[in-house]
Amino acid sequence: MSVTVRAPAKINLHLGVGALRPDGFHPLATVYQAVGLYDDVTVTEAEHWHVAVEGGDHVALAEVPQDASNIAIRAGLALAAHHRLERAASIEIHKGIPVAGGLAGGSADAAAALVALDRLWSLDTPDEDLLRIAGELGSDVPFALLGGAASGHGHGEIVAPVPDEGAWWWVVVGNATGLSTPAVYRHFDELNAAGIADPRIPVSLLDALRAGDVDALAASLRNDLEPAALDLRPDLRRTFADAGRAGALATLLSGSGPTVLLLCRDAEHGRGVAAAMGEQGHERCWVVPAPVAGAHVVSYA
Repeated sequence: MSVTVRAPAKINLHLGVGALRPDGFHPLATVYQAVGLYDDVTVTEAEHWHVAVEGGDHVALAEVPQDASNIAIRAGLALAAHHRLERAASIEIHKGIPVAGGLAGGSADAAAALVALDRLWSLDTPDEDLLRIAGELGSDVPFALLGGAASGHGHGEIVAPVPDEGAWWWVVVGNATGLSTPAVYRHFDELNAAGIADPRIPVSLLDALRAGDVDALAASLRNDLEPAALDLRPDLRRTFADAGRAGALATLLSGSGPTVLLLCRDAEHGRGVAAAMGEQGHERCWVVPAPVAGAHVVSYA
């Protein structure tokens, strides 16, 4: 028997970053949204842990570990340990989410592995336990389980759904060269020596989601890591400028980058913006809906 689970990419509509704490983490206040780019994870029973990774031409597969350091295997080991099991599985990952792009593809894989193995082994793990295990694996993993739209606090792992009545469309503009998340945070610290201790989610953004108001959402988007990332990667400034010429309602860095997000009025507008970006030399563009479901089973075989 095998189980396949699909998990989405995430974006941050707001990413408020506080000053570095003594424990090495930055306090975050973020609003996540799941978008229609996916990784599929298939698990089958095996005597030993094994992972194989495949994907489209736009995915830098060489950067994805294919050994025990892969986060999907770590998720499986954590789930087995939680239930005091001595079991293993073969994990096949088909990646549609760009690697090292600020879209949390690894977190999606971990969440999908948790759900898939829970079904494969008939464990019926309570949701609160899955979320706790997910939070120990990485800051974005709990949201990959939840999907939709959610607030995130702590270092992003404390998630709660937020009302989202919109049918949003984004153009996701990928970049062939990744950007190190630790490097972006280090430069953020250099640029914000004083920092703030307690970042907050703006009420205006939550109101825009609740009302499904695309213009209000466009005016409320913010990413505190954006100045640091653009300092490290000045070439991304061209992407922002091209997005304005292409007619995007708003442009936002995805997480720590280098993926850039272009908010559009509807699907037709998104297709036009993507075409205009392509004419300006941006070959990696995807028109995606949001919000979408979190990790969910798509097949048993």
